[in-house]
Amino acid sequence: MLEGKVALVTGASRGIGREIALTLAGYGADVIVNYNGSADKAAAVAEEIKAMGRKAAVVQCSVADYEACGKMITDMLAMFGHIDILVNNAGITKDNLMIKMSEADFDAVVNTNLKGTFNTIKHMYRAFLKQKQGRIINLSSVSGVLGNAGQANYAASKAGVIGLTKSTARELASRNITVNAVAPGYVDTDMTQAMSEGAREAVLSQIPLKRVGQPKDIAETVAFLASDKASYITGQVISVDGGMAI
Repeated sequence: MLEGKVALVTGASRGIGREIALTLAGYGADVIVNYNGSADKAAAVAEEIKAMGRKAAVVQCSVADYEACGKMITDMLAMFGHIDILVNNAGITKDNLMIKMSEADFDAVVNTNLKGTFNTIKHMYRAFLKQKQGRIINLSSVSGVLGNAGQANYAASKAGVIGLTKSTARELASRNITVNAVAPGYVDTDMTQAMSEGAREAVLSQIPLKRVGQPKDIAETVAFLASDKASYITGQVISVDGGMAI
């Protein structure tokens, strides 16, 4: 499905990003594994990809750093010759009620989740235009669709990703480049496992399907959007949340 394609996945050392990287490789793509702080885990993901018979590269870069993103993409384009799929998955949370939220925590989340998505797209823009083909998949969140108490910074950043997705999709559509967003709901990751039992039960009560999502649910949706099967889909937000956003 993705043979001959090269994918760059940000925040790919663990959780949903790891599953996306492995799933894309499983469908035939070579994968660039971006990470910020988890070098050993990123290297392990790359080894799993290579074991599938695909090429893999590991590159450290904070997506919040504009210049570092530019160097990462320049280096990876030189190494692979082309990048066909950009998955903006890297993200952080610093949850708190607005009255207690610091400016630094608001800025940190927006700079990584929203500005980081801008940074990678900006630096890939000319390469995509030159290729006249490409797939950009941005990770938003159910919080960006519905809002969530205690997540003003996170929800704002992920809502911003939706606006960025739609605007960029309009700009790039004439060049056969699609831009879509995936909005996960409550997914079984290290982040959600750290929640208290009471908090988990409260979230489950809001999910019509009454079960937690798995990273594979998100990864398969990303793989579909990255494939030719989704060539007529752009500017869309696909909620993978068990029905939370109904």
